[in-house]
Amino acid sequence: MHQRADIQAQGNFSGVLASKGLRSIVALIAMSLVGVVTGLWITHQGKAATIITRPVTAELVPPPPATTLTDARVMHHVPGAIAQSGKLNRNDTLIDLTVRLGAEHTDAYAALNALYETGLIDPRRLRPGLEMTAYLQKKAGDTSVRKLTALTLREDGARSLIVKQQPDETWLATALETKLIPAHKRVATEITTSIYDAALANGARDQQVVDFAGIFAYDVDFQREIYPGDRFEIVYEAWVDERGTPIRSGNILYASLEGKATTRGFYRFTPSDDVVTDYFDSKGESATKFLMKTPINGARLSSSFGRRRHPILGYTRMHKGTDFAAPRGTPIYAAGNGTIKRASRFGSFGNYIRIRHANGYETAYAHLNGYARGIRSGRRVRQGQTIGYVGTTGRSTGPHLHYEVLVNGRQVNAMRLNLPTGRKLEGDVLDRFQKRRREIDQLRQTLGAEIDVASLQAPDETSAE
Repeated sequence: MHQRADIQAQGNFSGVLASKGLRSIVALIAMSLVGVVTGLWITHQGKAATIITRPVTAELVPPPPATTLTDARVMHHVPGAIAQSGKLNRNDTLIDLTVRLGAEHTDAYAALNALYETGLIDPRRLRPGLEMTAYLQKKAGDTSVRKLTALTLREDGARSLIVKQQPDETWLATALETKLIPAHKRVATEITTSIYDAALANGARDQQVVDFAGIFAYDVDFQREIYPGDRFEIVYEAWVDERGTPIRSGNILYASLEGKATTRGFYRFTPSDDVVTDYFDSKGESATKFLMKTPINGARLSSSFGRRRHPILGYTRMHKGTDFAAPRGTPIYAAGNGTIKRASRFGSFGNYIRIRHANGYETAYAHLNGYARGIRSGRRVRQGQTIGYVGTTGRSTGPHLHYEVLVNGRQVNAMRLNLPTGRKLEGDVLDRFQKRRREIDQLRQTLGAEIDVASLQAPDETSAE
């Protein structure tokens, strides 16, 4: 469910401007003026940050038409200013980042203090990745030193914060809010290199790819069962500004895959009886299965189930599990709901977890670097919950997960196991799902999908014809 799948893993304003102060918005737009962009790396106190430097032009550009300005007294343009951009690193403070972008410590402190006093941002709740741009101007009489004149911070696509030094050398902080308009987006294309590349090339974002992989995690091994020529479709929620520029994206409403491994489509639906949102095919069968096919993301299958020459012992013996090579610390997930039977050292397996599931099934995870918080014998876990991390404890030649599935105490090949399916909708719940499915198919048709008209009609409407 938490697929990153080897997908090399790896935002996008609205409202109406106040009638007064339009001329005083000039420097605000310096934040988005077109310039020459060059990337370079700098280091400050052992922390690396990507710094993008661009000259700010003196041309006056009107602000985006969909921007609501909470205070029209924002900025006056400063000719010759240089804009330097970077992102907040883990364990950074905003002072760290501002100084790293070229500001003197006293200027950085004064500007950020003005921001904190407004309550527009809580310095205790900062997230890595927050984008900042510092606007710097050469000091008179000392061209080697640049004076901070303004800062912008972008928390997400819908909100930007601005701090600008005023003529009296005080600092003014304000915010730009974007009016978001609900929309839907559809991506449907053929895979040439990877789902990730194809999806992003057609407008989707990282989160849609991760969610798509999670929906199909029980049917497809994304490391080994996706081929050029396979086709996929994703319909997902989105929010755009008044110019139609995507700002945020949301849940996948429909996902399908037509390929060598499987041909299936799933619809997002929340049954009224248990209020647990899941994805279901057109017949109301859940995409979720009893156990996940692979309980790890971004791993390489390094050794299959069956007889093999043992890499340490040197002789041929039965390998009763599946090995996934992955970097040390990679999260390992519970393959299904169950109760932890053991979480401790276990001989040549090193750090080891064994989970008891329903119907005589058990899963085992070996050579762990360590256990997730709260993981111990007798603890209930849910499918997809992080239970430990890849390591190389016990008899192991390198970081990997040794994964076993046992049925009534006997190891079986997890990759070939025909696992029980999850929930199948029935009765009134199925009727409500079919209504929702038709609504989503109607939306798909509006967005360009070829849909059989009969499938958009309720059974009584079809029979009436």
